[in-house]
Amino acid sequence: MTKEMIISSNGHETMVAILEDDLVAEIFVERERQRGVVGNVYKGRVSKVLPGMQSSFIDLGLPRDGFLYVADVVDTMEEFDKLESGDEEAEAGGTGEAGGAGQGQAAPRESKGEQAAPKIEDLLREGQEIIVQVVKEPLGTKGARLTSHVTMPGRFLVFMPTVDHVGVSRKIESREERSRLRGIVREFREAHGFTGGVIIRTAAAGRPKEDIVSDLEAFHTIWTELRQKNESSRAPAVLYREPSIVGKLLRDLLTEEFQAIRIDNAAEHRRVADLIDHILPSLSPRVKLYTKPYPIFEEYGVQAEIDKALKSKVWLKSGGSIVINQTEALVAIDVNTGRYVGKKTSGRLEDTIVKTNLEAVREIVRQIRLRDLGGIIVLDFIDMEEKKNRQKVFQAIEAELKKDRSPSKALQVSDFGLIIVTRKRVKQSLERVLTEPCPYCSGTGVIKSSSTICYEILSEVKKVGPDLNGHRLLLRVNPDIARALKEEESAVLRDLKQAIGKDVTIRSDVQLHHEQFDVMAV
Repeated sequence: MTKEMIISSNGHETMVAILEDDLVAEIFVERERQRGVVGNVYKGRVSKVLPGMQSSFIDLGLPRDGFLYVADVVDTMEEFDKLESGDEEAEAGGTGEAGGAGQGQAAPRESKGEQAAPKIEDLLREGQEIIVQVVKEPLGTKGARLTSHVTMPGRFLVFMPTVDHVGVSRKIESREERSRLRGIVREFREAHGFTGGVIIRTAAAGRPKEDIVSDLEAFHTIWTELRQKNESSRAPAVLYREPSIVGKLLRDLLTEEFQAIRIDNAAEHRRVADLIDHILPSLSPRVKLYTKPYPIFEEYGVQAEIDKALKSKVWLKSGGSIVINQTEALVAIDVNTGRYVGKKTSGRLEDTIVKTNLEAVREIVRQIRLRDLGGIIVLDFIDMEEKKNRQKVFQAIEAELKKDRSPSKALQVSDFGLIIVTRKRVKQSLERVLTEPCPYCSGTGVIKSSSTICYEILSEVKKVGPDLNGHRLLLRVNPDIARALKEEESAVLRDLKQAIGKDVTIRSDVQLHHEQFDVMAV
């Protein structure tokens, strides 16, 4: 498989697309005013303890309190007591080979004989200060999911300060290599008095000692600074903030499979080039600055895929279709034959159905990854009479899900075609990020958010700017967009003026749909 990373940044919003064999597989969005919090470490304050739910609410200084279960509480936060881990050979608590900081649970604690599990009311009290890490973004009305088992991924290692062991990824099979890597880590720990657990990731296999030590030195510096901030800060406070979305993706995903990393922003290009020089110098020649006036996402077909991902129906090449509907509780995906009725030589309806279902499998998993759907996903395939065909479709789902970095599991629950997929969700889906409830239909549908429209206007103006021939610019927009350009997105308006070197006139028109705008030279 060949991969490319396409990065579009305008100073307000950064979007990253991962292409696999020229198909858009994943989309990541980060806005400066709405930075994600997964992986961030906070000094929080316990606002409420709930013995009935064995959990607590933690004030992080965010709009909503975070949620902390008893199983995710380190016994003595002030002392950062080191806890015994489980299996030394296990992966880093579910972070996965490319998982971000805190995306999984920390290594489980050993049971201590017949000792009863601690209760939340014995561990925490209201007003108590506690260090926690966000493992799941706030979703809807729910606050962030938290843990006090901090994990920090690096390029080759994962640092786990609340445990005290050295583990190695099971995917590194060579006994000699496992021993070599453990030796490097243990030597550094002894020489520097370095405490805390370390999991050696698969990417560390075959890497020179300097690379491993570089990660260890970075962890040592970060943790020292974090503890110093903890001593000098009052809760709630941010003690550690995860890198930008581009930095995280390069840290977690970058391999020799990537044939190109294309970036349309000169400043971001310099940052990426410097980072890749440090973490994987052999890929430095593959970092490309995109300079064409045409938007990079349109050039590489990404924008068209994003537009499709905001619609419920997706057409298959055969003429069939899948329909995707998101609800608060689950995602339902329905498969239809649509215009596909099979070939004349086929002669069997079952063959047509199986062909459509198998084609739908590939597109369903691609859409799950592209839209970043999570939780419970119900797949309703077209009914198949033969058991071997139902099993073939189920096995195809399992095979396609192996391409997905997020932990997922498929369960066959019907003799007719119903399959349930559970997929770990740590952040908002693409639809939730790029859209907002539609005022035209009382929330039953969605439209693009005001910020999204403002950034699309900026992209469009940059595209037509050379054709203005020195004329001033008139923007005719919906009143909500006019207000956004003058208030929370005023920086976009400044960029518009700078892009054309002329003043920009904004004309509010209540007759225009929220998503519609006109760019005119005057």
